[in-house]
Amino acid sequence: MSALFTPFELRSLTLPNRIVISPMCQYSAEDGKASSWHMIHLGHLALSGASMLCIEATAVEADGRITSGCLGLWNDDTEAALVPVLAAIRAHSRIAVTMQLAHAGRKASSQLPWEGGQQIPVAQGGWLTHAPSALPHKEGEAAPIALDKAGLARIRTAFVEAAQRAERLGIDGLELHAAHGYLMHEFLSPIANQRSDAYGGSLENRMRFPLEIFDAVRAAFPADKPVGVRISASDWVEGSGWGIEQALVFAGELKKRGVDWIDVSSGGVSPLQKIALGPGYQVPFAEAVKQVTGVNTISVGLITEVQQAEEIVASGKADLVAMARGMLYDPRWPWHAAAKLGASVDAPPQYWRAPPHEQKTLFGETRFGTR
Repeated sequence: MSALFTPFELRSLTLPNRIVISPMCQYSAEDGKASSWHMIHLGHLALSGASMLCIEATAVEADGRITSGCLGLWNDDTEAALVPVLAAIRAHSRIAVTMQLAHAGRKASSQLPWEGGQQIPVAQGGWLTHAPSALPHKEGEAAPIALDKAGLARIRTAFVEAAQRAERLGIDGLELHAAHGYLMHEFLSPIANQRSDAYGGSLENRMRFPLEIFDAVRAAFPADKPVGVRISASDWVEGSGWGIEQALVFAGELKKRGVDWIDVSSGGVSPLQKIALGPGYQVPFAEAVKQVTGVNTISVGLITEVQQAEEIVASGKADLVAMARGMLYDPRWPWHAAAKLGASVDAPPQYWRAPPHEQKTLFGETRFGTR
């Protein structure tokens, strides 16, 4: 039996296979509200045969958006906009739907990527950003506002309220975004965090705020539903002070608190990063987290080939594999993987006639009569 197509349990959630669709920012929301694009985008991915679909980084407050087009979940309007999207998915797919909750920190107030992606000054329609310290992401940008106690409390509360809204929407699980140079990662990395209070300096102090957010969200979200965390295991900046050794300590603290998975990525906190790209280049990070802490791990990063994904799971390097660009390029990747590995996937009856004759059991023992 294929390892990639064996079931996996996350609290009360039973996944039929180990393929996850990564959260992918679409920059297509309107004042934080899901649009018709989300209906199409998430709807077609829900028919992919993957076991879990994670909704893109969803800002917990308006100032926490990367761009003006980023999805949000901070008020009744943003919550209501997701209702029809989720209803359509539930009507036609049994895929588990999770959501990544996020705050962009000092990387907020940016242009859409296809418009350059650079910081937008307040005078040109941007907004004030917030971070652990008043240090800009790169030279020439406006410095963010260093968060005080009231600001920290506001953001913790925003994460909790977003988690409660996600539960009302029927979301199956949550992932907290502590990677890619956004707010929670900014607290972890000395590149962005140069505070001298209880939230800066030592590794224990730098972990404090992300762990507070996790504890608060875990307490606010139903106990039978999973909560995971995406981390950057390395800043890819020599001497940065945040690498796999510190990431393993953070992962261990999350495990103590009952984290259900750690989605292991890297980079994003500095434009000085030097990333050694290649197929599966982040798999060793996930493997290290798995081996040292024993926590459930998701591996990401240029995983495109079926045998590559199968080997990652079969060898125990990670429990699940998550795909982003590869899934956009081939939205039926799980179908094709199942066909190659002699497995089956779930599909709506409208598509039961799709596989070639030699793959007639791809969707299990299906029947499609005509007259």
